[in-house]
Amino acid sequence: MAQFYRLFQTDYSSTIKSTSMNQKRILLFSLAAAVTAMVACNSAGDDKKTGSDTGTTNTNNTATNDAGNPKGIGPHQNVQLTHPLDEKMVAAGKSVYDVKCQGCHKLTDEKVTGPGWKGVTDRRTPEWIMNFVTNVDEMIEKDPAAQKMLEECMVRMPNQNLSEADARATLEFMRKNDGKN
Repeated sequence: MAQFYRLFQTDYSSTIKSTSMNQKRILLFSLAAAVTAMVACNSAGDDKKTGSDTGTTNTNNTATNDAGNPKGIGPHQNVQLTHPLDEKMVAAGKSVYDVKCQGCHKLTDEKVTGPGWKGVTDRRTPEWIMNFVTNVDEMIEKDPAAQKMLEECMVRMPNQNLSEADARATLEFMRKNDGKN
């Protein structure tokens, strides 16, 4: 009987060791995958374009979206910008950001789930930004720049169902965040 007990004890002990090793392997694999994802999304910001706000109401931003239409896909083809910034719109845009955006986006260039917002108004035209935030599904499906962001960040932005006014206020807040006036 003592031999049987020792045999059972040995087999049970090796099972525990095997399970522990498998858990360690799974943990290491998960950690490696998370680090890879973070590096992939953060390195995408290294080739950022810079631009400047000319202070006009036209949207002659020269940013392109990787050989696609620089205005994106959707109804926004001529967004009129304010100069100086409309502080009421900025405040409304900050409220939208606080409720619907900050969980995935930082105001710096740091990636959380989605890319950071710093410099977005230099990299993208106002029309592209408006089309993306109001027409995210079609933009991801058809726009090369939106598809590239999805490949880099590996997370599809959910449709936030922003009204036109909320989307425009969010754009104004982005402009303020980028130091536009």
